[in-house]
Amino acid sequence: MGLGAMSLGLLDASLAPARAAGPGGSPLAGRAPHFRPRARRVVHFFLNGGPSHVDTFDPKPALARHAGRVLPAGNLRTERKTGAAFPSPFAFRRRGQSGLEISDAFERTATHADDIAVIRSMHAQVPNHEPSLMLMNCGDNVQVRPSFGAWTLYGLGTENANLPGFVALCPGGMPIKDAENWQSAFLPGVFQGTFVDPQHRELSKLIEHIRSPHAATSVQRRQLDLLHELNAAHAAARGNDPRLEARIESFELAFRMQLEATDAFDLSREPAHVRAAYGDTVHGRQTLIARRLLERGVRVVQLWHGAGQPWDHHDNIEGNLRKHAGEIDGPMATFIADLKQRGLFEDTLILCGGEFGRTPTVELGDSGKSKLGRDHNHYGFSVWLAGGGVRGGTAHGATDEFGFKAEVHPTSVHDLHATMLHLLGLDHERLTFRHAGRDFRLTDVSGEVVRAVLA
Repeated sequence: MGLGAMSLGLLDASLAPARAAGPGGSPLAGRAPHFRPRARRVVHFFLNGGPSHVDTFDPKPALARHAGRVLPAGNLRTERKTGAAFPSPFAFRRRGQSGLEISDAFERTATHADDIAVIRSMHAQVPNHEPSLMLMNCGDNVQVRPSFGAWTLYGLGTENANLPGFVALCPGGMPIKDAENWQSAFLPGVFQGTFVDPQHRELSKLIEHIRSPHAATSVQRRQLDLLHELNAAHAAARGNDPRLEARIESFELAFRMQLEATDAFDLSREPAHVRAAYGDTVHGRQTLIARRLLERGVRVVQLWHGAGQPWDHHDNIEGNLRKHAGEIDGPMATFIADLKQRGLFEDTLILCGGEFGRTPTVELGDSGKSKLGRDHNHYGFSVWLAGGGVRGGTAHGATDEFGFKAEVHPTSVHDLHATMLHLLGLDHERLTFRHAGRDFRLTDVSGEVVRAVLA
C-alpha cells in the first residue's frame, strides 16, 4: 500500500508536509489542517432545482405592496418570460431570540433559528441547472473541476479507513450531471465521492456488490492480495499513475466496507424513538444514515433531495414548495437536535441550499398565462449554514427590495467555498494542486472568507 507516496511529486512543495500520505501510504489517511479548524466534517442538504429564496429565507414584503404590477427590476435576464410581482404565499415570522425571519415552509427547522446563519446575497453566473450545479459543487460552471468534497478529502483525508470519506446520498438515482457533481477530476481518483441510492432499505440494494455470492471473506482476501501484487508490478513498470493508485485503494476499501457498511447503513440498530423522530420516509432514512456516517468518520456527506430537479418550481409553487419543504423540514430539524444531543453539532458544518434561486415575478407559460410558478434566478438567492464555527441567528447580505438581485455584500459561490474550507481549517489559497502547468484551487483566482457568519 505504499503507492500513495508516489503522488507526492504532484503536490505543491509548500504544502507537502500537510498533504503527505499517512501510515501505510494511503492517500486517504488523516492529515493536519493549515490552522485550528472549527469543524471536522460537512453535511450538505442539496435542494437541487433552485429553491425560491423569497418563499423561504428572504422575506420581501414589497412584493405584497406591488402585487400584480411590473417591477422596475423585471428587465434582468431570465430564461423565460416573467410577469408581475408575485407575493409569497408563505408567511414569514421572526424566530428564536435572534428574530431571524424564516417562512412557515420550514416551521420545524425554524426552531433552530438561533443556530442558523443565512447568506441572503448569494449569486451565481448563469440561470441554467447544469452549469450552476457544477459551480456550486465544483467551483466552475464550464471546466471539469474537482468537487468540494474531493478537495476536502485531499486536504484532510478521512477519519475512517473502512468507509468512503465522501458519500453522496441521492434517492431515485443520480441527479443531473450524474457523478460529475462529486467528481475528483484531476485530483487522484481516491478523493471522488461514492454514490448511494437511499430509496432502498436492503443493504444489498443500497450498496451494489457489498457481498460476494461466490467467495468467503478469507478467499476474497487471498484474491485481493494477488491482485495487489499484480497491480504493484504494473505500477512499478509505469511510474506514477494516480488512476492505478485510486483503483487499488478502491479494491481495498470495498473489501473493508463489507463489515463496516453493514453497521453504518443498518437503521434497525437505531432505537425506535430515534427512527420515529427522523420519520420512516426516504428523506428521514437518508438523513439518519447521514448522521451515522458522520459519527463513524465520513468527512463529507451530501444529501440530495432526489434525482432530477425537485425544487424546480415553474408552476404551482405554493403546493410544490410546501410538499418538498415538508419532506425535509422534519428530518433536518431532528438532525440538528440529534447532533446537539450527541455532542457533534459544534464540529459539524451544515450547508443547506440549491444551485440558484427563483424570480420574485411570476413565470408566464408559452401561452402567456401564469401557472403561479417562478423562473430561475441566479442574480440573487439564499443558502444557510449552521454548526461548527457558524454565528447562528444572523442574516448576511441582502437582495434588492424585491429579491431579484444581490445588492448588499454580494457573495459568490467562491466566497462560500472559501468560508467552508476556512471553517475546516484550510486556507483556500494554499489548498492547491499542480495540473496542466499551473496551480489549481477550488476557488479559482477569487473568493473571500465571509467573516460575518463566523462565530
